[in-house]
Amino acid sequence: MADLPDLPKTEAAIVERTNAFRKAEGLPPLARNLALEHAAKQFAKYLAKSGRFAHEADGRSPADRAKEAGYWYCTVAENLALNLDSRGFTVDKLADETIDGWKKSPGHRRNMVLPHVTEIGVGIAQAMGPDPKYLTVQLFGRPQHLGYEFRVRNASAQAVSYNFGGKAHKIEPRVTATHKACDPGPIQFTGAGSWVGGSRIDASFEAADKALYEVTGRADGKVQVEVQK
Repeated sequence: MADLPDLPKTEAAIVERTNAFRKAEGLPPLARNLALEHAAKQFAKYLAKSGRFAHEADGRSPADRAKEAGYWYCTVAENLALNLDSRGFTVDKLADETIDGWKKSPGHRRNMVLPHVTEIGVGIAQAMGPDPKYLTVQLFGRPQHLGYEFRVRNASAQAVSYNFGGKAHKIEPRVTATHKACDPGPIQFTGAGSWVGGSRIDASFEAADKALYEVTGRADGKVQVEVQK
């Protein structure tokens, strides 16, 4: 008779192995979240019952399912796995094969080492069939209340350009722009005649929550950027 693993213990083992992998990559551990776990379990059951295997197999996105489960997200990412073995699985075997498969896949590996997610949920379901077959869903999230917000204030007498989040922005004199984002990233100020701390820019800062990046004029007609946190 084939071995059948304890699924809650296997889900916990996958979380532990994911956090061990993140630690090895210099990243903080993820906390288990009940809403993400519920969404992951329900989708795993759907995949096992339907025989489908895709992130939008039920016509919804991972973020849609997380929100329906009560997870108000800033960021959501999902990994899927399918494991089949006629001999069955122990808790360790199913957890190890799932994690190892994700590590070897660039897209799945990238999700496991996302630097700004903070929470995780894992769900596993057994599919019908003559041999033990398991569908695993792993969800990563960053809740909405952990979004980033910062401001850029142009207190100079000239328009200033900068890039953030892959978009170009231009701010006119005496204008303050507020940015909200799920992930931090570089703010790159650009433009001839612009200076930061005495050094000619292009220069960049890492966006920080609640920070103010103030552009001010100088006596020589150039500008500089000061960061207030």
